[in-house]
Amino acid sequence: MPSRRFSRPRAAVVVTAAVALLLAACTPGGGTTTNEPSGEPVTGGTLTYASGDAEPSCLDPHVGGNYPQALIATQYLESLVSLDEDGEVIPWLATEWDASDDGLEWEFTLRDDVTFTDGTPFDAEAVAANIAHVQDPATASSTGYLALAKIKDVVAVDDHLVRLEMSAPDSALLESLSQVWVAMESPKALERSQEENCAAPVGTGPFVVETWERQDSVTLVRNEDYNSPPADVAEATEGSDLPYLDSIVWRFIPDSASRYAALQSGEVQVIDNAQPDTIRSAESDDAIEELDAPRPGAANRIELNSGKAPFDDERVREAFIRSVNVDDGIQSLFFGTAERSYSPLSSVEPLGLSLPDLFTVDTDAASDLLDEAGWDERDADGYRVKDGERLSLDFPVSTNQSIPAEQSLFEQIQADAKTAGFEVNLQPLDLSSWYGVLAENDYDLVSAPYTKVGPDVLRILYHSDSITPAPSGYFANLAQVDDAELDDLLTQASATSDADERAALYEQAQQIILEGYYILPLYDQQNHFLRSSTVQGLRAMPTVSTPTFAGAWLAP
Repeated sequence: MPSRRFSRPRAAVVVTAAVALLLAACTPGGGTTTNEPSGEPVTGGTLTYASGDAEPSCLDPHVGGNYPQALIATQYLESLVSLDEDGEVIPWLATEWDASDDGLEWEFTLRDDVTFTDGTPFDAEAVAANIAHVQDPATASSTGYLALAKIKDVVAVDDHLVRLEMSAPDSALLESLSQVWVAMESPKALERSQEENCAAPVGTGPFVVETWERQDSVTLVRNEDYNSPPADVAEATEGSDLPYLDSIVWRFIPDSASRYAALQSGEVQVIDNAQPDTIRSAESDDAIEELDAPRPGAANRIELNSGKAPFDDERVREAFIRSVNVDDGIQSLFFGTAERSYSPLSSVEPLGLSLPDLFTVDTDAASDLLDEAGWDERDADGYRVKDGERLSLDFPVSTNQSIPAEQSLFEQIQADAKTAGFEVNLQPLDLSSWYGVLAENDYDLVSAPYTKVGPDVLRILYHSDSITPAPSGYFANLAQVDDAELDDLLTQASATSDADERAALYEQAQQIILEGYYILPLYDQQNHFLRSSTVQGLRAMPTVSTPTFAGAWLAP
């Protein structure tokens, strides 16, 4: 089939995967996301990683699409494009791309020297199979499904040229394609049952899933055929033989104290979900170093369910937010490892709008707002009542995703809110039960981490279309914001390729979200990793701030 060529929105760049690893040193906007290696790389050895996140129920991030999947899948799957340290899109499995003037067609030129670890060639048909897999309702994708929602059709123009036909322009398409939730998997492997594919996805990455012992660990082994840079860029990585490690044992250790003890003893070499006090304690230990990689996309926040009473009343939403002192809680509980956010977007997102004046504590104003909204009486326990009903809020908390310091912060918020007359019912739940409560709309407050690089995450989280569940049953608009003006702004921002116009639209959208008191921003979504000083070359991917061990090694 003949290929059409389109005007290019930016200069095409050609960078191989290995060189891109060298570029992916920092998250956009800052953050210490790499450790400078000392000495020459050493080949061999087994690294043990201990995760405090929930063990995935499926190792294929197309299915569902949560952060624990991204953490491990980064080691064996690769995406079409990636990001550099400035947040600019760079080639990965695709070497260049072109877009039509109307943004409705994109063509990607693919690497012709890449093979999946089961021997299947990486080509245009593989890209088509992967996008079809993410979009298939039977896959039950959420994160990937929402990211690729505007792709209407995929055409394999030739073996290494693929065309994406869009239902509407998508200015965030390249950012979406950089994420591991839409990474490339072997089309032959995707033909297996979902159970088989969940147990051992097949990618092009530096490692291969060898075994998965549930409730314990996943063993990854070196991809012996991982593609090194071609001759034209070999000089940049002279002497390299990526990956260096023979294997990675990916353990699941939910208890934070046990993880840290295992790191101190040398039983494991890297841990995630490091607690604030642990991070500070580790500063005095020369044998342990920190990798700080705040996530892009949305800030960590509490969302107020405006789709039902009592938070369908803006006065009640504002009263709640004005009655709680988040700043003091963060200062006392996080030991300087987290900074208060006043924005819907992460601090690493350059288009984030911060409006701190909206979040100052004002108990008198909160009281007046509740009186005005009809919650003007208190019961014997001091809680506000209206028409005989207590002002009671259900707050389900995922204990798999919320670290102990954050859960303590929620308890402080609960105490503050009680003084104002709100009853906050904290409900600690495992991840599965937590998702179930959200699906039943049985919540008033929720802290729901969601990662999508770039400001388009605002459309995913706050456009009214996102109140409708994805095939997985998950819906991203947990604040249930339904505002026609906001919808229009987010739709326009998604459609325009003009950077200044896009920035202005996202600023207006954030104003509506913040001034409507739909969310209570807390701080950046935290990614604190602690590693043994023997681990060299560890980096965090700017796409979703997951660590990559492709260029890591164990020093003697």
